[in-house]
Amino acid sequence: CSSDLFIITIKSIGNCYWRRIMDFLRKFGFFFLLLGVLSDFLTPYVLGLYYPELDQMKSVISVFGEVSSPVRKAFLIWSVVSGIFFILSLPALYAAFVSTSRVLATLVTAAIAFYGIGDCIFTGLFSINTHESSWNVSTWVHNIGSGLGYSGFLLFPVLLFLIYRKNGQMDVSHLYLGLSVISLLFAAIYGLARIPSINSWPLLNKIGFCQRISFFFNYVPIAWLSILHLKQ
Repeated sequence: CSSDLFIITIKSIGNCYWRRIMDFLRKFGFFFLLLGVLSDFLTPYVLGLYYPELDQMKSVISVFGEVSSPVRKAFLIWSVVSGIFFILSLPALYAAFVSTSRVLATLVTAAIAFYGIGDCIFTGLFSINTHESSWNVSTWVHNIGSGLGYSGFLLFPVLLFLIYRKNGQMDVSHLYLGLSVISLLFAAIYGLARIPSINSWPLLNKIGFCQRISFFFNYVPIAWLSILHLKQ
């Protein structure tokens, strides 16, 4: 009987602390989301100061984390930290939209989760080695995670367009529709820059530039949403 009472007490305390943590994350989640955007966006530009020989116009961001990079450790740690910021925002993101649509709230939360885990945390835990002739396990995990994460990145503004349209907030819905089109356009240019048969063409031969521009227009919808909710 006393053991049952002890277990019930521990569960009660655990539930109390869990509720407090979730309340905290729902309250400050959009602050963490904005921190994730700023942290992830600034990573290549800050680390580029310590890796001047890297041509950022022609190199993708993940090259900062390859085995020969002088800023490899900093990049890997920074990527994980950025991913954690995104993950900490998930309760607030879900709570903000669940009253509109449970399905869309789940999808928009999953989109950020995919990016935070797949393109940030996996990047930090599984680095690449461009000098190897074939992909090793780390490179496979890194590239698959990045692909899933980038998919979440692209879907995010589309989902917000659907959410705000369902809410009847047509001005905001049209804004996210425009951002979705711009984001997909630059993502398509970045995708073309990865095709070997045409990546020698002007502009496409600067894959680093194409990636950074694409990422910038993916960050804008997330940052805008964060700012809107932080103002409330």
